[in-house]
Amino acid sequence: MQYLNAFVFDHPLIQHKMSILRDKNTGTKDFRELVDELTTLMVYEVTKDLPLKEVEIETPMAKMKTKMLEDRPVSLVPILRAGLGMVAGVQKLLPTAKVGFYGLFRDHDTHEPVEYYCKMPENIANSTVFVLDPMFATGGSVVAAVDMLKKAGCRDIRLVCMVAAKVGVERMSAEHPDVPMYCAALDDVLDENAYIVPGLGDAGDRIYGTK
Repeated sequence: MQYLNAFVFDHPLIQHKMSILRDKNTGTKDFRELVDELTTLMVYEVTKDLPLKEVEIETPMAKMKTKMLEDRPVSLVPILRAGLGMVAGVQKLLPTAKVGFYGLFRDHDTHEPVEYYCKMPENIANSTVFVLDPMFATGGSVVAAVDMLKKAGCRDIRLVCMVAAKVGVERMSAEHPDVPMYCAALDDVLDENAYIVPGLGDAGDRIYGTK
């Protein structure tokens, strides 16, 4: 399903695993493994337009021309701390991807992000960049991350998240219409604390077993 410039997955496996992920009775170990599995499943779609080059190889039977990924690097930028839970799921398919770290916390009064840490791979401007954040609510954290990446010269940026809220998607579409969003689920509502409803709770707490 397409909503503005967000691609919302309707694959049966993703829907099934998302239902288990949302369940409040799903424990930390299973939750963490599900985030990893869902990220890997989503990467197939996220990477469908990566450029290819023609190469020549030799099979046990004959030489042949075939295709491989171009040498353009891929960088992962998880938004700390919950985004870290998605990194391994991408690296299963793109093991050479470098990882940057962007730390934000949300001001409880304004609900806006406050930066506390930023460490990016060298030459990230030349990378295809995946911003990773399980929960995409108001859009504040992701917009801040994309602002930072564009200032660093990045031009190919993609957001990957578990659950997005429509208000966040609308904000990103307005402020960064060139950034595609890939969401395992799209929810309609935020509560008075700007948490996604029905959502899945605090992803960081559920991944790491904190409160």
